[in-house]
Amino acid sequence: MRQPIISILLAGGLLVAAAYPVVDLAIGFAGVSSMPDGIPAKEGFLVLDEEFSAGNVTPAQIVFEGNLDTPEFQGELRSLVAFLESDSRSAFGPEQPLQTNDAMTIGLLSVPVVGDSAEPLAVNAIDRLRNDYIPRIFTSGVVDVHVTGETAYNADFFTESKSSVWIVFPFVLGMSFILLMLVFRSIIVPIKAILLNLLSVGATYGILVLAFQKGWGANLGVLTQFDIIEAWIPLFLFSILFGLSMDYHVFLMSRIRERYDQTGDNADSVAFGIRTTGRLITGAGLIMVAVFWAFAAVDIVGLQQMG
Repeated sequence: MRQPIISILLAGGLLVAAAYPVVDLAIGFAGVSSMPDGIPAKEGFLVLDEEFSAGNVTPAQIVFEGNLDTPEFQGELRSLVAFLESDSRSAFGPEQPLQTNDAMTIGLLSVPVVGDSAEPLAVNAIDRLRNDYIPRIFTSGVVDVHVTGETAYNADFFTESKSSVWIVFPFVLGMSFILLMLVFRSIIVPIKAILLNLLSVGATYGILVLAFQKGWGANLGVLTQFDIIEAWIPLFLFSILFGLSMDYHVFLMSRIRERYDQTGDNADSVAFGIRTTGRLITGAGLIMVAVFWAFAAVDIVGLQQMG
């Protein structure tokens, strides 16, 4: 209150500095390889991958829908197998026999994909299969071809998470602006609230990058270093953090507005609002820190990032 300009510069400068590393944010999936050593699921995966190829457990499943009892389809199927065997990255294993229904209208071809289903090698292999091999081979129109399986699911989830940002962010920001404008009858208040909350969310993303991608948390011995942030984390954190910070902001502004209606003194109203809500907001924030720290204390990378 005594030095507002200095306070704004210091607080804003710290948030901007914390948010800067967000330019290096890389999102993806933390697969089995990110799990701590000694967990039975990881040990079993490593044995399968070494002895049999883990892709047999999570193969790409290619579904054919149409008339499978035609020379055109049989020729296209042989061409697909040849493309998979000659893949430039050797990402596909020997395919399983084609399974069909009695009417020969639905078929399933299971093809092992090397490595962890969340690794870029496997995800890129599915991308080549969907967007290169299949469109190039199946041109007769006899069958429709669909690619599914765990790796395909991961790729689709990643795509949906990225595209959902352009829906969730504008919706949350727009609704927040409208509601704050109606409640406080002001344009400046909602703009200020949204900008400050976006800055705090950006700082959170930046700290995530430093703690996990840059390895600062691992250097302190409390977190696991990992090259990516889980694809669902940014959207999840935006929703949670923006909601909480907006809730505290409205609580503070409501006290300030009530005091101003009583006294008409702007400086006194701001001081009163901070004085009467500061401890409560700080206590609520500490409770949230304690709750989410429980997630950060586990050994699973995704839960650590959420905490």
